[in-house]
Amino acid sequence: MLNKLMTKCKVSPLTYIYYDTYSAIPKKDWNAVITDSEYLFFSIAYLKIAEQTLSNNIQFKYILFYKKNTPVALAVTQLFKFNSDQLKLNDFPCKLGDSVKNKLISNIEVSVLTCGNLFACGEYGFKYNKAHVTPEVAFESLSNALRELRQSENDDKPSFILLKEFWPKSFTESDQIKSHDFREFKIDVNMVLQLDNWSSFEDYLASMRTKFRTRVKTVYKKSGALVVKEFSAQDIDNYKSDISNLYSSVLENSDFKIGEQNIATFQNLKSVFTNEFTFKGYFFNEKLIAFSTAFLLDDILEANHIGIDYNYNKSHAVYQRMLYDYVHEAINHKVIELRLGRTAEIIKSTVGAKPVEMKLYVRHRNSISNTLLKPLVELISPSDYEIRNPFKIQQI
Repeated sequence: MLNKLMTKCKVSPLTYIYYDTYSAIPKKDWNAVITDSEYLFFSIAYLKIAEQTLSNNIQFKYILFYKKNTPVALAVTQLFKFNSDQLKLNDFPCKLGDSVKNKLISNIEVSVLTCGNLFACGEYGFKYNKAHVTPEVAFESLSNALRELRQSENDDKPSFILLKEFWPKSFTESDQIKSHDFREFKIDVNMVLQLDNWSSFEDYLASMRTKFRTRVKTVYKKSGALVVKEFSAQDIDNYKSDISNLYSSVLENSDFKIGEQNIATFQNLKSVFTNEFTFKGYFFNEKLIAFSTAFLLDDILEANHIGIDYNYNKSHAVYQRMLYDYVHEAINHKVIELRLGRTAEIIKSTVGAKPVEMKLYVRHRNSISNTLLKPLVELISPSDYEIRNPFKIQQI
């Protein structure tokens, strides 16, 4: 239901309105703020799918910002509970000192108000019209709105506000939030492949050094018995039990899990975003042993969720085959950038991806605790990684 409360920011001229559900959002005003190729994650259609399939574990709220009567910014927030059981503390993706882990992370459960998308990596939480609003005003308004939203949560006031995740090109702007007692920290790098002028997968192979071309051939030989099928929404429904098991298998091997994706989300995404959302099933002897998903965002291909039966991964080079299939798909769609996400930096670098740093920002609800948060955040650092360069000429 729509919360009719409209609140003025303390200094900036922006006002904002909260919405408790996607159906209450005024579409014309919301869409007026969305202008670029990554509109999909902000679209009402996407928010509807996420809310309808994931609201059992996540509480969604949306914010529209106005300058006088003109919509100039929007925010997507998700409230979720975080428990130490969701961490593998011996292999934490962003390293913490052992003493800090033992004292501050063990046996706790907190609620986190996140401005961003829990199931995608990127700037999918906050967007503003730069022609009408300065970064200072935009992030001041966002800070005020999030802090007030946090205070208005009656049942479960979040302990933290988290902004995720910003690309280097946005750091100058996003750092404005630090003026409002948010602490920045960097997480594991996002592995990104900038596509060269490759018109085919053969061109891509030709740009590689011999050692890495041989690696590709080995992967395709080992995975030669696999049958790859593009799934429709009906296919996803037909194999939903297998998909769920494969997805759970990957989650069990993950260092950190915020919440499980609902298989119904995949089906609905494919129904609504037929061309923008891809779902590939990998079969061995007519058995589904893996799947991969991706979003096509105009000139960007963003790898998303995968599922693997690890009993076949090594013998059939399943994950490596997926990575090369992502490259193949990116070339076919003539995108300029393939985003492969975090973790597994070495293997992703063998296909040509390079590390890109990303920033998050966090604030504790209590001013005293927020002060104590500073030394903790300073102990967080991205995991160590190695990368390989598979190309004859260093890619820029």
